[in-house]
Amino acid sequence: MPAGAAAPGVSRRKCLLSAPALALPLLIPQQAWAGGQIEEPLADAVRGALSSAIANSAPPVPVFSSTEARLRYLRWLSAMSDRLYPRMRDFNTRIEFLQTAWYEATRAGLEHSLVLGLVQVESAFRKFAVSSVGARGFMQVMPFWSRLIGDGDPGKLFHMQTNLRFGCVILRHYLDIERGNLFMALGRYNGSRGKPQYPDAVFGRQKNWVFSG
Repeated sequence: MPAGAAAPGVSRRKCLLSAPALALPLLIPQQAWAGGQIEEPLADAVRGALSSAIANSAPPVPVFSSTEARLRYLRWLSAMSDRLYPRMRDFNTRIEFLQTAWYEATRAGLEHSLVLGLVQVESAFRKFAVSSVGARGFMQVMPFWSRLIGDGDPGKLFHMQTNLRFGCVILRHYLDIERGNLFMALGRYNGSRGKPQYPDAVFGRQKNWVFSG
């Protein structure tokens, strides 16, 4: 399903913000969670694998093994759209974000609710959020990652799919390093490994995005 297209079962809502109000975040970077990933040495094999994962620029078009799987995705999209509406009023932007987040989380083997909970904690769903240490975008990716595994242009971290792609790949990397320990992986993602505040915040927000349908 093309990004931004209305999906069956997703109710269209009127955008309540005026055009000037929508333009404001584009002009003023917004502060976000103060933590940030710490730059660590990467083995060549790891760097190569992460670079390859980032470089795959396939569009966020989901593929389903059955009609039921597709219908469940559409139910998820509808439910998450309703929940996200207070934070992201524009319908097309909201659907594009959810489609991309679902695709990138699935691609990285992460729970969709976890990724949405992390985005809520990190940026409150603000595309142009910038933390006090320079982390950028929805998932607050540190600019050094563009140099380590990207093309060296940190400005691209404000692009929706690029930011979600980097964030999910980085969290998957940390989860692998921590041998599946999500508490420690989240701490590493925030640059506060071993401390409970950040993982507890993400786990708390994750509950807002659990889907049982």
